[in-house]
Amino acid sequence: MAALWKGCGRLLARRPWAAPALTAGALMGAGDMIAQQLVERRGLRGHNGPRTLKMMAIGFCFVGPVVGSWYKILDRLIPGTTKVVAVKKMVLDQGAFAPCFLGCFLAITGAMNGLSVEENWSKIQQDYMDALLTNYCIWPPVQIANFYFVPLKHR
Repeated sequence: MAALWKGCGRLLARRPWAAPALTAGALMGAGDMIAQQLVERRGLRGHNGPRTLKMMAIGFCFVGPVVGSWYKILDRLIPGTTKVVAVKKMVLDQGAFAPCFLGCFLAITGAMNGLSVEENWSKIQQDYMDALLTNYCIWPPVQIANFYFVPLKHR
């Protein structure tokens, strides 16, 4: 296990862009498994493996790279690590980035699930505001803690 951990550390040191992609892919895959098993109670035989793989792919290819890049941009726009800086970063993150990111995420998810352009647009119109309002109930305090306590390379 220690060798695996060291190997991951070396990989991430050589390829820092890989950290957010791998982390997001793994977390989104785990999140989908938890949703299917604990929330939807599908059981192992009813588990939708392709759905989990799609969520992992979205994490690896979209969420991780985009969010990782955004955090670097945000750190350049608002440098520092004080509480006030963390709040400023959260306001910019939630006010400018989150609405755009959420729309893109919903569009990509719909496309990955085989929706036509028309079906996808209709689903985005139906789900966007509820998703954004839910986002605003959860993520602002999480992001303040993230920006205040977590170093950029670990976000």
